[in-house]
Amino acid sequence: MAAGALSGLVAALETYRGRDRVVRALCYGCQLAGGALAGPQAPPSGLPGSLLAVSAQLNACRTALRLFDDFAMLSYSCSYGLGPKDEDGLVRGLSVLCNLANQLYYPCEHIAWAADAGVLRVSSQKWWTLSMGLWAFSLLLGILRSLRILFQLRRKLRQHKGYDFPPWLYSYFNPNVSVLICELLPIIIELWAINNITLASSSTSSPLSQKETKAQVKAEVLSILTDMADLSNAIHWLPPGFLWAGRFPPWLVGLLGTVSSLIGIYQASRGGNSEAV
Repeated sequence: MAAGALSGLVAALETYRGRDRVVRALCYGCQLAGGALAGPQAPPSGLPGSLLAVSAQLNACRTALRLFDDFAMLSYSCSYGLGPKDEDGLVRGLSVLCNLANQLYYPCEHIAWAADAGVLRVSSQKWWTLSMGLWAFSLLLGILRSLRILFQLRRKLRQHKGYDFPPWLYSYFNPNVSVLICELLPIIIELWAINNITLASSSTSSPLSQKETKAQVKAEVLSILTDMADLSNAIHWLPPGFLWAGRFPPWLVGLLGTVSSLIGIYQASRGGNSEAV
């Protein structure tokens, strides 16, 4: 078992995407540990300062390696095109806009990186801001796309045998909490309950379709959690004055990044796809 885990880790590290996921998790993990150990100390020194320095180095490593991601993103965007015709129109539109935002993100980040390196004589700050804004926009589109898919799945599962979910569930969620969370949590619970009841009572559905439905619900929920964590950090890195930009302590940035990284590793190990930047 240990040998199998080791061979799986080696196989992942031998691929660019697999290595990037591991480096990303280490980067945010070091920031989480360094920020938690440093506390209110500024600037941090000793072990906390070293961990934060390692995190910065790993982040710079990932930024440099993304210099070669443009063509892979372009290939994916071209292969997707306007999306398959049998797919929902809104999902296709959100996917196309998301691909466009990701495609524009890379050259903006490259220009910012080149400006910091002294290759280009331009101000890097505006290009970093633009690239971060594109990333945040892409993440928001990804959340909306996953929510649309979950709404469609809920509609299909409700139509199966006319099952309807009890409305009293929604009264348990505090309206003072974020609107997105208040809307998302009941949908997730409803989908899970409808799905389990439907699959347990249905004798006509094939085992493959049942398994695919449950896997799709799980994948979309995990994608929303990942994108929400990354979107929180992306807004933090925007210029101060916009929402909570610049207000997160290092440990919180590290925590959110670690959560999204671990979810991405889990999805990859289960055959999913993580596009986390």
